[in-house]
Amino acid sequence: MQTSGLAEQLHAVHRSVDPAACILSGQVANDAFATRPDAARKPQTKRRPPVDPAWLRTVRRLRELSVTWEQDAGILWTTMLPERRPSSTPSLLANVGGLLDCVEQAWDEADDGDQPVRYLVLASRVPGIFNLGGDLPLFLDLIAAGDREGLRRYAHACIEIQHRFVINLDLPLSTIALVQGDALGGGFEGALAHEVIVAERQARFGLPEVLFNMFPGMGAYSMLSRRLGPVQAKRMILSGRVYTAEEMHALGVVDVLADDGEGEAAVRAFITEAERSACSRRALFKAARLVNPVTRGELLDITDLWVDAALSLQDSDLRKMRHLAKAQDRRWARLKEAGF
Repeated sequence: MQTSGLAEQLHAVHRSVDPAACILSGQVANDAFATRPDAARKPQTKRRPPVDPAWLRTVRRLRELSVTWEQDAGILWTTMLPERRPSSTPSLLANVGGLLDCVEQAWDEADDGDQPVRYLVLASRVPGIFNLGGDLPLFLDLIAAGDREGLRRYAHACIEIQHRFVINLDLPLSTIALVQGDALGGGFEGALAHEVIVAERQARFGLPEVLFNMFPGMGAYSMLSRRLGPVQAKRMILSGRVYTAEEMHALGVVDVLADDGEGEAAVRAFITEAERSACSRRALFKAARLVNPVTRGELLDITDLWVDAALSLQDSDLRKMRHLAKAQDRRWARLKEAGF
């Protein structure tokens, strides 16, 4: 595992269910009592397992996410489980928004001094894929209908999540993207919104929008220009090429590079190291936001440009977008046939 310098920097479901009432009971018999029938027996004791807090029960009802909470370490491991396709569909966006609501709830309900979630980790369970980006079939339908408001609603829903990740929910926690496969288009933008990107060597990153005459409108330029500088960000976006994890690590976009299969261990190692300087890291994150903030207004304004561009696409551009969407669907179908 190699590490580079920490890089600088995506509604709600409020339902809970009572957990099953599982009771663990035990009765211990002392040898002396066993040989003395008249002796008083030790009363039976019953212990209830810890009850999950309401916010965690709510998270566990989200259909397209799986979570594991390591309470003592303050780590909330979150895995995307897309139902329709491994892209940023409206349903996945709603699930991620619900997750962030629940993390905020956890902090709101925490006792003084408690820090329920100090590290929020987002990964994917889809083999070879982190996230393939925007919902292309939806885009094609909305563009064909000339539905400006529908495109705008989708884009703004993405930005509401993106910005919450960018500012770490305005809470004393760190967001970590664990990328173990392809992060393309909006999937790459989603990873960029996290404070830290941990990537396995098999991961790939790219912004293919230019191939069908579009540009990535969910924060790529804002976040890459702050990580790389505006010239390099523009060059990367216009290239349309796919980069390896090693290349992104060398550029400073990926913070931690791990061998294949070692991503989770790399996250744990990073957290162990980060805990030694947690105060200074949080202060530095705040300072970076003051010096070079990625504001919600900036991101929303860019999405409006993205909507205008989408509605200006020609038939030849839309054919290329449709071709890419079909290729993604074929890849998804192969994964489903393989038993995913």
